[in-house]
Amino acid sequence: MSIDHVNEEEVNDETCCGTEGSHRKSHHSDKVKSNLVTRLNRIEGQIRGIKGLIEKDTYCDDVITQISATQSALNSVAKILLEGHLKTCVLERIQEGDEEVLDEVLVTIHKLMKK
Repeated sequence: MSIDHVNEEEVNDETCCGTEGSHRKSHHSDKVKSNLVTRLNRIEGQIRGIKGLIEKDTYCDDVITQISATQSALNSVAKILLEGHLKTCVLERIQEGDEEVLDEVLVTIHKLMKK
């Protein structure tokens, strides 16, 4: 599976956010969680690789290329989370009459787009 590819089945696989007491939590299926953890483990490895490149005085352009790839991989994780959030949590809250969730989503999207 390509790290850039967001599989709709992964997103729609029982991903949902809920509230336990005063804490909001997400409730991802084991399949979605496993996919996200796998992606994050790869990103963690990429970060360690970048650190190693810097320690070895690797040519700057090569390091920047690796940083760009890592940012893209992290954006892919964010896309999966955002899509699942919109299709489940946000939809559910709107159906319950909670339109304040739209402001929350807009703030989140703004944060993602700033980067």
